[in-house]
Amino acid sequence: MFEIVYNGIAENQKYEEIIGKVVQECYKKENLQNSNLILTITLTTPQNIRKLNKTYRNIDRATDVLSFPVFEKQELENKIKMQDFNFEDMLGDIVISIEQVQEQAKEYEHSFERELSYMVVHGFYHLMGYDHIEEQDKELMRKKEEAILKQLKISRDET
Repeated sequence: MFEIVYNGIAENQKYEEIIGKVVQECYKKENLQNSNLILTITLTTPQNIRKLNKTYRNIDRATDVLSFPVFEKQELENKIKMQDFNFEDMLGDIVISIEQVQEQAKEYEHSFERELSYMVVHGFYHLMGYDHIEEQDKELMRKKEEAILKQLKISRDET
């Protein structure tokens, strides 16, 4: 269902536990449990994510999370509806800067678990074809993200 890759940071069981429960809930919510869709999550440094941001988005600065979907939104929706998946199809890749997660948890005054969980959910919904460019789309995406976090009992208030 998912694979975690460490790029420039040490392996961490806590990260894996947080990511595992979030991905499981995301797959459940979006009816992907039996899809065999593989999600790769790379945990990295600000320097590495900056290079990716520059290469793929032409933005020369570090960011918190990047998503690289395999499917267009409509194509993925059709595959889910028909449960038409090949063995080990890729859903996409999510890249997360752990240092940025730590900084944002402090800045927003909530737990590291909450911030990492949010990055995973946010990246997941980008892979599902959602975005936050238009206000209407942003509201829909945020609603889906918050539903996952609420189900996992990971609130903004948690420290």
